[in-house]
Amino acid sequence: MSKEVKTLLNKHQKLIHSEHVKVISHVQREQDDWFLNTVMLDGIDVPFKYKRKQAYRSLAGQRVNLTYYSDTESVAGFDIDIMRVVRVKVS
Repeated sequence: MSKEVKTLLNKHQKLIHSEHVKVISHVQREQDDWFLNTVMLDGIDVPFKYKRKQAYRSLAGQRVNLTYYSDTESVAGFDIDIMRVVRVKVS
């Protein structure tokens, strides 16, 4: 684990860090001036979401290190669990 990740985890107690997890699906959608990214990981049924200002290459099939926190999002009147990604890096 890098020094940057350790600093983030120490500063923000609710953050979670996972290393070398396999991405099985990566979708990008444009909304206003942002690209909304949704990533699904192998063995995990919860979507991981983050925003970027520019389109990013597909992460499908890659192994990544993620720093994230748990959140909920309301979709069609239903609350669903999601993970808000703070940092993503190809491992």
